[in-house]
Amino acid sequence: MEVTINHKPVGVETPMSLAELLAHEGIPAEGVAVAVNNRVVPRSEWASKPLEEGMKITIIRAVCGG
Repeated sequence: MEVTINHKPVGVETPMSLAELLAHEGIPAEGVAVAVNNRVVPRSEWASKPLEEGMKITIIRAVCGG
């Protein structure tokens, strides 16, 4: 199955949840926001959100600075 993460196609195993994808890609759960198909997904739903073919996932990381 293929999904898009930040405009880059990524092949993933099925079945996999959004939380599992983040762990698989080495993305820490803290300090990030995730949107699927332009809708923000609350962190409390990541483990129960199954990936689907063609999903467009946007990951935004918080950074310090000024």
